[in-house]
Amino acid sequence: MLHYSYSTPQPSPPMSPLIGPATPRTPGSVPSPLPPASPRPVITLTAPPSSNKRRRRGAGAARSSSLRAIRAVRALFRSLPILAPACRFPVVIPRHSGGGPRGHDGHHHIGAASRTTGTLFGHRRARVTLAVQETPGSVPVLLLELAMQTGRFMQEMGAEHLRVALECEKKPPGAGAGIGRARLLDELLWTAYVNGRKIGYAVRREPTEGDLTVLQLLRTVSAGAGVLPADVVGGGGAGAPEGQEAGDLAYMRAHFDRVVGSRDSESFYMLNPDGNNGPELSIFFIRI
Repeated sequence: MLHYSYSTPQPSPPMSPLIGPATPRTPGSVPSPLPPASPRPVITLTAPPSSNKRRRRGAGAARSSSLRAIRAVRALFRSLPILAPACRFPVVIPRHSGGGPRGHDGHHHIGAASRTTGTLFGHRRARVTLAVQETPGSVPVLLLELAMQTGRFMQEMGAEHLRVALECEKKPPGAGAGIGRARLLDELLWTAYVNGRKIGYAVRREPTEGDLTVLQLLRTVSAGAGVLPADVVGGGGAGAPEGQEAGDLAYMRAHFDRVVGSRDSESFYMLNPDGNNGPELSIFFIRI
């Protein structure tokens, strides 16, 4: 004879609508913590020295009216005839040997030019950005975004000398107030050419937090090229291709000689570290 035993079924524990049961694929209900991101450096960039000069010039303008009378008196005395015989002294002009004057760092320096710091940076598949600083530790006086990928720009620069021409149009007379009084580098839109080939446009913009982070990380770099890790500068920030990670950021920094030709033309000539082969990059700003 067969005997059957019966057991009372035990009630199952209630299921939470938010936390599911543990499975081999999901060992627990708490997600694993993400690795901490690298903290961004504190921005300590200062105002460019030219802004302090303009501020002092504005303060000195208040005292200019009191000096006009003194200058007028001096001009009156200078206009009087000189009775004493004039004495002339020979003038000796020093000559520089070795192909031209050199700066304290051994680089050839163009006469009447001011020394600036130029940085080209960007993610490989993003547009390249040009930042011009008066000193490596100051806020850029010019930030220009070119319609050209950073990787392609760096490749062309390694193959040959680059000549970048940026052109903008003059506004016709009477188009608005203050026409012709704006500085050349304050223009917003430029037509860009690389070695005579039109590549599109270049746009002047204000520096973002990411731009200032890059310049802060390069504050102690006077000249050179390299790569900044994506976790420091932000791998998927602005300018990254849609649906892709931008990755590491490439940069190149060098000294530039800034030459002001006129109110409508300025040039920047990159100085080589060896000082022998001439500039590998020249940037021309022209208002036509």
